Amino acid sequence: MAVKTDTFTPPTGKTGGRGPGRRGAVWPTHVALILAVIIISTPLIFALIKATQASSQVISPNMLPGTSFIDNLSSIWVDAKLGRYMLNSTIVAICVTTGKTILALMAALAFVYFRFPLKGAAFTLVLLSLMLPTEVLIIALFDLVSRDLKWANTFAAIIVPFLASATGTFLFRQHFLNIPTSLADAARIDGCGPLRYLTRILIPMSWNTIGALAVIQFVYAWDQYIWPLVIVQQDEKQVVQVGLRKLIEVGGQTDWGAVMAGAIITMLPPLIVFTLLQEQFSRGFALSEDK
Repeated sequence: MAVKTDTFTPPTGKTGGRGPGRRGAVWPTHVALILAVIIISTPLIFALIKATQASSQVISPNMLPGTSFIDNLSSIWVDAKLGRYMLNSTIVAICVTTGKTILALMAALAFVYFRFPLKGAAFTLVLLSLMLPTEVLIIALFDLVSRDLKWANTFAAIIVPFLASATGTFLFRQHFLNIPTSLADAARIDGCGPLRYLTRILIPMSWNTIGALAVIQFVYAWDQYIWPLVIVQQDEKQVVQVGLRKLIEVGGQTDWGAVMAGAIITMLPPLIVFTLLQEQFSRGFALSEDK
């Protein structure tokens, strides 16, 4: 006995696939993105090309790569002490990032899981501190650090004033609010204290938020310029942004090839940190409970 089977004939007309019309609607977006990438990357490409040229070629309109990159790099790394400055900035950035993360975790733990008077007002004050840039407080901070604490020309003067993080407190508070309260209740029943609950439960569930905050704070600490310029006068304790500025001679002849090479090198550590933590950075700001 033959079994009759029905054959499926796809309907004619418009389909859900990528037809010519679909491709025609996408190409303007691709062109706009390509133009945006070219415009954004032009200063970096310009600096990279000029970093390979000798000082006599940098001021010329020549845009062909040269052969002096190693010479420019060696001159700033040894003669201008850029290697020492980068080491100082690395120490400062790691300490600031670690300290901000730990204090922000503990502050968020208090704001979410503890009850104390004026908790809402205290959190409002934390958010208001985001509106106060360092430049507004620099005079009072200078008097406190240099005159009262005697921390001038030390790493503590660059690290300690920036350990508190309103941004980190806000990020971790919002993340902790998305965690079910049943976990805290179960941990309390099992006799788990606040710090143990933080280290055993909250931190393993917060690696994406920690990674996102680490990228922000590392770049912020690495790019410090005004405060180290004011509080640190010794070259042995100075940071890389101030050291890079010293390469530009006021009223003299500046070796712009060396300056461009130094600018390229100083961009590498933040770029490496972002590359290593880009997945956590993207997920850390996801507006969902799956992060």
